[in-house]
Amino acid sequence: MTVEAPVTTADDPAGRPTAVLPRAQLVRLSLYWLGLSSVFIGLTNILGGRILFEGLGDEKFKATTLFVLSVMGTAIAVLVQPTIGSISDYTMSRWGRRKPYIFIGSALDIVFLLGIASSNTVLAIAAFMALLQFSANFAQGPFQGYVPDLVPERQVGLASALVGLFQVLGNAAGFAIGAVAVATNSFWLGTMALGALEFATMLSVVIRVNEGRAARPRDGKGWGAIGLEAWGTDILHERSFLWLVASRWFVLMGMTMLTNFALYYFVQSFHIEQARTDVPMLGVLAATVIGNLVAVLPAARVSDRIGRKPVIYMACGVGSVGLAIVAAAPALGVAVFGGLILGAGFGMFLAVDWALLTDLVPKASAGRYMGISNVATATAGLVGLAIGGLVIDVSNAVIEQGIGPRLAIGLSVPLLGVGALLLRPVKEPGRTPPDLASVPA
Repeated sequence: MTVEAPVTTADDPAGRPTAVLPRAQLVRLSLYWLGLSSVFIGLTNILGGRILFEGLGDEKFKATTLFVLSVMGTAIAVLVQPTIGSISDYTMSRWGRRKPYIFIGSALDIVFLLGIASSNTVLAIAAFMALLQFSANFAQGPFQGYVPDLVPERQVGLASALVGLFQVLGNAAGFAIGAVAVATNSFWLGTMALGALEFATMLSVVIRVNEGRAARPRDGKGWGAIGLEAWGTDILHERSFLWLVASRWFVLMGMTMLTNFALYYFVQSFHIEQARTDVPMLGVLAATVIGNLVAVLPAARVSDRIGRKPVIYMACGVGSVGLAIVAAAPALGVAVFGGLILGAGFGMFLAVDWALLTDLVPKASAGRYMGISNVATATAGLVGLAIGGLVIDVSNAVIEQGIGPRLAIGLSVPLLGVGALLLRPVKEPGRTPPDLASVPA
C-alpha cells in the first residue's frame, strides 16, 4: 500500500493537524465522494423509472413509492453512520483506523446493488435498500473523518471546495447514469454501473491516502460502549454544531427536491415519453453541473475571507431563485436556466457547509461528529421524498395531473428560508488566513 507523507507531522494543542498536504493528496481525499454521491442519486432516478414505466408499486401512489423504498434504509443510516464513525476513532489496524470500514462497506455495496437490480417487488427492493444504507454508511461514517484528521486550518477552505466539487461530480455522474438507464430501459446495467464507479473511487483512498492521526486510546472501554458513545449527551454542549446540523437538514431537503423528482417533473409536467427523457434530464444536469463548477471554488475562497455563514446565506438565496424558476417554468429551456441558477447555489453550499463543519467538530472525535452531521443528509432525503411524493400524488389527483411536481419543487423555497434562519445562532471560530503559496503540488 502506497501513501504520501505530509510535509510536517505535528498537531496544534487543540488537536488540529498542522501538516501541509500536497494537492494530489487533497484530491485523493475527496475523490471517493464522487462514487459515494453517485449511488443514491442514480438509484433514485432508476427506481423512479421502474415505478413509472415497469409498474413497480401502486399505480395511484407512484411518487410516494420512492419514500416506501427508502424509509427503512434511512433509519438504519441514521444509526449506523455516527456509531461506526465513533468506533473508527478508536480502531487500530494495519490499514489504520478508517480504511477497513471504507473497504468492507464499499465491497458490500456491490453485493446489495446486485440484489436491488435483480429484485422485482417493492418489498425485496426495500430490503436490499436497507442493506445498502447499512453498508454505504458503514464506509461513509469513518471516511468523513479524514478532512478533520488530516487537513490543517489554512487548507480547510481548499479541501472543502474539493469535497464539494467531487460531490457535485458524483451527483452528476449518478444522475446521468440513471437518466441513460431510464431512457434505454437498462435498469440492471445502470444500477451495477453505480457500484462499479463507487468501488473504483474507493481504491484511490484505500491505496494512496495517508491515515494520519493515531487512534484514540480505549482506556479499557469495550466496543459496545464506544459505539454507544456516539449518542452521548455531551454533544448537546456543542451548540453551534447542532444548529448547523439543523440548518443543513432544511437546506439539503430543499436543494435535492429537483434531483429526487426530476423524472416525475419531466414525465408528468411536460409529458415526455420514456425514450425521450434523457434529453431534458441531461440538459438540466449539464446546466446544474455548470452552475456548480462555476461557484464551488470561488465560494470556498470567499468564505476564507468573509466567513462561512455569509456565503451559505447567499447560497440559500441563489438556490431559492433557481428552484422558483424551475417550479414555474413554462418551457424546457426555462427549466434548464433554473437548473443553472440552482446549481450555482448548491455548489456554493456544498463547498462552504463542509468547511464550517470541519471548523466546528472536535478533531479527536471527527468520525463521531461527522457521522452525526450526516444524520441531516440521510433524513433530509427521506423527509423530502415523503413530503414531495405526497404533494405530487395528492396534487395530481385533486388539482390537475402534472401540477404535483411543480408544487413539490416550489415547496423547496421556504425550506431554504428555514435553513438560513437556523444558521443564525451558529458561532464561527476564528481562522488563520489561508497561505496557498505554501501548498506543495
